[in-house]
Amino acid sequence: MISIPRRAVHVLTVDDQAVFRAAAREVIEATPGFVAVAEAGSGAEALVLTESLRPDLVLLDVRMPEMDGIETARRLRDVAPDSVVVLISLEDPVDVNAVAHECGAVASVRKQDFRPATLRELWATHHPA
Repeated sequence: MISIPRRAVHVLTVDDQAVFRAAAREVIEATPGFVAVAEAGSGAEALVLTESLRPDLVLLDVRMPEMDGIETARRLRDVAPDSVVVLISLEDPVDVNAVAHECGAVASVRKQDFRPATLRELWATHHPA
């Protein structure tokens, strides 16, 4: 059984597609114990927001123009090392997991599999104690 966090988990969603950001916001808001604190449309914007907001969890699209999710995740380690970064992609997580850990992400998830249960499981498995 996965428990609800004691305090709200603050989530930043980073994706260059507004449609996915809106879908992720709905999932986050539908998940007890989680709050969508901000959204970014680029890696550069994600770095600025992460530095100021210090989100607990960053959902980060792998494929974005200019600075992709892999490079953004590497830079996020320096900006907010306590934030848990999860890569989000349309691709199979097996393909993405190979690079996830080397860039500082704890896991990857397919966009089409992202739902409240997935969000709770990711946090229960990867949040710092």
